[in-house]
Amino acid sequence: MSKKEPKLTHVDEHGTARMVDVGGKEASQRSAIAEGSIRMQPSTLDAIRQNDVEKGDVLTVARIAGINAAKRTSEWIPLCHPLQIDVVDVSLRLDDNLPGVWVEARVGLTARTGTEMEALVAVSAALLTVYDMCKALERGMEVGTIRSGTWRRREE
Repeated sequence: MSKKEPKLTHVDEHGTARMVDVGGKEASQRSAIAEGSIRMQPSTLDAIRQNDVEKGDVLTVARIAGINAAKRTSEWIPLCHPLQIDVVDVSLRLDDNLPGVWVEARVGLTARTGTEMEALVAVSAALLTVYDMCKALERGMEVGTIRSGTWRRREE
């Protein structure tokens, strides 16, 4: 038995990009989780921990940036539907082993489509905000490992 190829929902039968029509779907409760990290020098991480960054409280500003970005995802990602989000929770965790900051975003709503992109955009914006606020201390920070938590990655 052959596996069925997944259908790309954002292209029509001619291969043209399109917004998916969700008008016929029933609204249901949906949620998504995403995470990501930014690596940095231990001294930069210490400056964040001690709230000793010239631009201000890095973690609070990054949290707010993530929340705001989730609410505006359809402006970032061309074919996303604008959604009425019920909740966005962005948490940031300092990690000495990385060293750096981990961000997790949880987004929930009742709608006809999911919130995975909103969670991913929230994480991305929060991480970029950490970079922006700390770049005077270190330009070599690396944003990475941004991934959705709504599916399980196969171990390779």
